[in-house]
Amino acid sequence: MKKYIQITAGRGPVECARAVTLVARELLKAFPSLQLADREPHNQADGCLMSMTFATEEAIPQPIIDEWQGTVLWRSTKNPYRPGHKRSNWFVGINFFDEVELPHIDESDIIYETCRSGGKGGQNVNKVETAVRATHISTGLSVKCSDERSQSQNKSLARERLLLKLREINEKTLADSQTRQWNNHDNLERGNPIKKFSGPL
Repeated sequence: MKKYIQITAGRGPVECARAVTLVARELLKAFPSLQLADREPHNQADGCLMSMTFATEEAIPQPIIDEWQGTVLWRSTKNPYRPGHKRSNWFVGINFFDEVELPHIDESDIIYETCRSGGKGGQNVNKVETAVRATHISTGLSVKCSDERSQSQNKSLARERLLLKLREINEKTLADSQTRQWNNHDNLERGNPIKKFSGPL
């Protein structure tokens, strides 16, 4: 069973999105076997991500969970996005979860379509329909996977990524209500990060 670690900027500004990338680098130093499963780019700035989700089939040691789960602070020594901005503390959240499971989603809610991968990769990639698109019927959300040469492997990956996207949507809905609480308790929630880093953004 895969384990997942998600780093998120929440509803933070571009500096928090940059901090997601920087904190991810630090996490990979501590746990280098993690594989990137999904990411959500920032809509304006390159090198900035609103969230990154990593996967591993290894057991995650409890000390790593205890050390990393929660709020992480990145104290910027240089801010290329807003030079001269007086704020230097940027926060991201890290969450560990065991499996991508949505009880109200089953196979009948997902449509799978095969298609040609296109691009480089030889005749098999170009002529055989090895790529798979998975679409969630009720939301219309879809993902296409052509990472593997096997159609069955691509189907499995497409399903996994679709469930990650759906889980992220659910979490954002919860985050909307939680944000109001965070705004009311800004000093409490953001004043006690579990981990701190410092450096240029």
